[in-house]
Amino acid sequence: MVLSELELRHFRNLGIQELRFPPEGVAVIGENAQGKTNLLEAIYYLESFRSFRGAGDGELTEFARDVFHLRGSVKGDRPATVAAGFDRKRKKKRVSVDGNDSIRVSEALGRLGAVVFSPADVDLVNGGPRLRRRFLDILLSLNRRGYVGALSGYRKALAQRNAALKADAGAMAVRAWDGLLVKSGARVTRVRGEWVADRAGTFTRYCSTISGNDPVAMAYRPDVSWRGSGDGDHEGAGDRDASMPDENTIRELFHARLEESWGTDLRRGVTTRGPHRDDLRFTIASKRRTLPVRTFGSGGQRRTAALALRLTEAATIRRQRGVDPILLLDDAFAELDDRRSERVMTLLQEECTGQVILTAPKESDVRLRGPSLARWNIREGMIEA
Repeated sequence: MVLSELELRHFRNLGIQELRFPPEGVAVIGENAQGKTNLLEAIYYLESFRSFRGAGDGELTEFARDVFHLRGSVKGDRPATVAAGFDRKRKKKRVSVDGNDSIRVSEALGRLGAVVFSPADVDLVNGGPRLRRRFLDILLSLNRRGYVGALSGYRKALAQRNAALKADAGAMAVRAWDGLLVKSGARVTRVRGEWVADRAGTFTRYCSTISGNDPVAMAYRPDVSWRGSGDGDHEGAGDRDASMPDENTIRELFHARLEESWGTDLRRGVTTRGPHRDDLRFTIASKRRTLPVRTFGSGGQRRTAALALRLTEAATIRRQRGVDPILLLDDAFAELDDRRSERVMTLLQEECTGQVILTAPKESDVRLRGPSLARWNIREGMIEA
């Protein structure tokens, strides 16, 4: 896919601008705090309708303004014009595709085929399970049909069940949500597990290529576990290969876990078992043991794993949608040593041949695709092409 045009209206500090992008892409040069990341955030918003930095919609609106609006046109096998806006006073989000503003957000997802690389991605490895679940949920919502509905159903049932538990509403009021919780939760677990099993080898290959020698493994640790999936609570659990059961079996396992945790749920006033407690584990092999990268890996190994995860996301887009993703690189090599940077750039040039939109503080930092990329400058949010 190729982003050809982008219209900005009061998004962050970007003011009112209309930009036309070259098919190969562009390098946006500017000092820190000028709006480089905001531009990539605006583009990715039209892919996922959320901030890749985790900000709420209200935070994305320019200071002293109530509404932001974005519109982007993409060319390729599936051309589209995608628009999105948010009204801070009314707390209302609107999206449209090719002028159809009655489309649901879930139906408009993934029209750009974009993936973001950022130094902050290392938090996916260093941080807690919530960040990794969020990564999985965004990726699968964009690339697996039906996942958004299952996730939405699970979150609704979980919220209602927790509210009934907190209010001490009684067993019937709590258990009334178990059916939807188990049905949608089993689907979420199954799709997450399928993706990890399918892409784990690709992830490890990317890690080995970037580092030169350090193979890092990726494994799914479901809270509703099965034999071989690693149901222990220690850091290294969940790193063994396991044959995933079918969805009906996962439902049975989930229902059994809810029964086992009933007393705990009553005491704590929350649902303590389910996909909202899943994790994605990254491990390294050491003397016949597997150790978690987040606690035992070097800084280089953790950054390598984060980059490999984004490369795996790009590979998923190519496979699921049959298009080269638009690469959004936010000073992505800033914290890598020279050798790893060169290997990442080689991988990107060999496997990601689509449009590249990257940011850098100075022109000498632009090494990917060299002088062939157009240069734009940004100052206080305003872009000079």
